Amino acid sequence: MKPDLILASSSASRQMLMRNAGLAFSAQPADIDERAIDAELEKQGATPDRIAVELAKAKALAVSALNPEAIVLGCDQTMSLGDRIYHKSKDMAEAHANLMCLSGKTHRLNCGAALARNGEIIWDVVTIADMTVRHLDAAFVHRHLERVGPNVLSSVGAYQLEGEGIQLFTAINGDYFTILGLPLLPLLTELRELGLIDG
Repeated sequence: MKPDLILASSSASRQMLMRNAGLAFSAQPADIDERAIDAELEKQGATPDRIAVELAKAKALAVSALNPEAIVLGCDQTMSLGDRIYHKSKDMAEAHANLMCLSGKTHRLNCGAALARNGEIIWDVVTIADMTVRHLDAAFVHRHLERVGPNVLSSVGAYQLEGEGIQLFTAINGDYFTILGLPLLPLLTELRELGLIDG
């Protein structure tokens, strides 16, 4: 019998991507202090891509400890511009400030994923997307945020590419799944190798 696949997340977009790909799974959010892990890694000088994969591993291991026989998928995403790592905006004012910081620049989304079984990491990956934001007018950003509403606070970049957020960009280098927070293509390859899905 194939082991169960558990997504260590409550993310609606990750669940949608996995369902759309035909994966059978359950979702069980990891009970970890992401910000504490994040802060410690930043203090150690970890790169944004390493932080993404270490958080993904922490989530996978936390849920694997409760479900040792299952294959557990942990995911996390960081956003960086130069040396600065961005986190989800606390409120709409911070979302506005963050979008203005991104104006006219190319930032990076680092998407980490890890699979755990029996309390051990058996696979991990990081995929990257480079996102170029057009030059933004402060008044436009204010109107944009009023239109899209507080849902943007659930996204690290204060935008949702699958909606009106696409209007903020001039160029994207990277795949759609990375941007939505799940490196789906390498994940499917690994699940085939593990015999969890038909290959």
